Order: sequence, then C-alpha cells, then structure tokens
Amino acid sequence: MARNIRNDIEAGVLRHGQVLPSTRELARQWEVSVFTITEAMKLLVEEGLVISKSRSQRVVNAPDQGRRLGIRLRTPNVIFVGGYAGSGKTELGRIIARSTGWPLLDKDTLTRPVVEAALEVLGCSPHDRESETYLTKIRPREYEALAAAARENVECGTSVIVTAPFIRELNDPAWIDRVKATYSSLESKTTFVWVYCDEETMHTYIRHRGAARDAAKLADWEGYLAGIRADFRPPVDHVLIDNSASSSPLQIQADQLLKEILEGNE
Repeated sequence: MARNIRNDIEAGVLRHGQVLPSTRELARQWEVSVFTITEAMKLLVEEGLVISKSRSQRVVNAPDQGRRLGIRLRTPNVIFVGGYAGSGKTELGRIIARSTGWPLLDKDTLTRPVVEAALEVLGCSPHDRESETYLTKIRPREYEALAAAARENVECGTSVIVTAPFIRELNDPAWIDRVKATYSSLESKTTFVWVYCDEETMHTYIRHRGAARDAAKLADWEGYLAGIRADFRPPVDHVLIDNSASSSPLQIQADQLLKEILEGNE
C-alpha cells in the first residue's frame, strides 16, 4: 500500500497539500484491513511524504512537485516503456516526465476514447482487449498513432516518453531493428525500458484502479497469469525497472534511469 501511494505522489496523481481519504475509506478502496492502511501510513509519514495533522487527517507533503528541470538534449531520446498491465509503466513515465518536462505519450490516454467508439461500431464491447477483432483491426492502428506522435516530437528536436504494453513489439527483433533504424536516421537515440512487477503487486494495482478493460483479467486471474510470461525480458539492450513491493522505490529507479540517459548524451 505504501509503495502504491508513494508512486501516486511521485507521479503527481496525488498532489502536494491534498488531504488523503480516511483510514477506513482507504481500506475500503484498496480492499484491505484498517491495520494495513495504518501501517502503510506510518511508513509514508516516516519518509516525510505524508503529514498527520490529526488522527483523522493526513496530508500529502511533496513541495518539490512543482519543480521542472526543462531538460533539452542535444540528441533527442525516445524512451519506450513497456510492461504488463498493472506493472507501473505509466507511473514511471509520469515520474520521468515530471522530472524532465519531456512529453509523455501513453497509449491508453491517447487512444482509448477512439478505440472504445471503434469497437462499439464493430459490434464489440468497448472494453474488449482480447478478441480477434481488437487484435487485428484496432490494436495495430493504436500503435501506429503512438509511433507517429513520437516521431513528430523527435522531428521537433524533443525527447519523448512512450508508454504502452509493447508486448508483441518487444518480442519482435525485426520491430526493434526498424525502430532503432528510424530514430537513428532522425539523429536521435532510443532507450528501451521493461517494467517488471510481481504477481501480487500487479493484482493489487489492477484491482484498485478498477478499469473496465481489466474486468476479464480479474475474473480469471489465474488464467490471465498462465497466458503471460512473467519472466519475459526484451531481446534488446534495455533497462529493467522492478516495481515489485519488495524493490527500491520507483522514484529512485527513475532517477538512475534518467542519470544514465543524460550521461549517454554528453
């Protein structure tokens, strides 16, 4: 719980000065015990990310959220962030974007309304992400739009962060080679990032976000896990981010990733 709330603060989802819901309300939202929330809050208070003003009120303490570096690299860098649903790839992208001022292109944010409308026109559920219709008619267009938006930013000399599952793409050496060649021709660099998350942490996050597109996964969680490769790693040089509850905070890993990118651009 502490990790997920910390990630939301660092990603700017929870804002400085924002009053958090009560312990009982958080316990209801996360479907955990009051004791679990109390212990999580103790950790966040110790880290200085939350201030307890009274027994009934806790406030987010992140005064540096408004700080912007506005980093512009001599050689633009495209950061492709992939990972399974609930791994934390969007949160990682938001943290990097907030630190650098680089645009964040998240597939769901950019394409979901159009995808849902298109699926309904085709006679499918707007939340379908598993059918052959979605996989063959809709999904390729989503990634095409995402690629075009990323390229347009690079052509303007701007580094960009692109977040999407990229599961098929990062399994395909030919796709990886095409992407590297495309951005090399634009005198820019590519960084591939894979966000890993253990099954329990992933399940907690997916359940909490309550997205309709996740209903099928949650209805048959064991079946979903059987259909993915939890140990998957892209067949290309990449940065591995471990967003499991037992790993170091996502902000620390994001800072290290950004440090490596900046050092490689000197």
